[in-house]
Amino acid sequence: MNKTDLQAFIIEKLQADLTIAKNALKASHEAATHAESKAENKYDTRGLEAAYLADGQRRRVHEIETALSRYRNLPVRSQADEPITLGALVSLEQAGVGRWVFLGPDAAGLRVVVAETEVLVISPRSPLGQALLSRCDGDEVEVRVDGRRQQYEIVEVR
Repeated sequence: MNKTDLQAFIIEKLQADLTIAKNALKASHEAATHAESKAENKYDTRGLEAAYLADGQRRRVHEIETALSRYRNLPVRSQADEPITLGALVSLEQAGVGRWVFLGPDAAGLRVVVAETEVLVISPRSPLGQALLSRCDGDEVEVRVDGRRQQYEIVEVR
């Protein structure tokens, strides 16, 4: 699996999400400023609700733009035989089941498919991301999720 391709797929997915978010922002802004959103009495909150929605959409656009900037500036380099840091592509095994995760600067939870392999983007702020930092091939990490202990073996770092 090529990390350059992975990063390009993440950027492409974020760019698509940004387009959707900008369209939603435009629609919510138009709804907030439309003449029909003007309050007809003191209990009419349509305009206020539309303004809150527009503000939320504005924040989402900003979050995606920030994530895009971070990924565009993230150097792509091999981390084989090195401790895990930001930008590492890690193969994990849990109870005989393998999975790939990418320790990215942002966009946690994003799933991309590269060369028919699904990769989950995680951040260093997540419990798994924190547990992986500074670890190496062959190490085992333990994470508590919802009070349950989950143990992973680090199979490969790229």
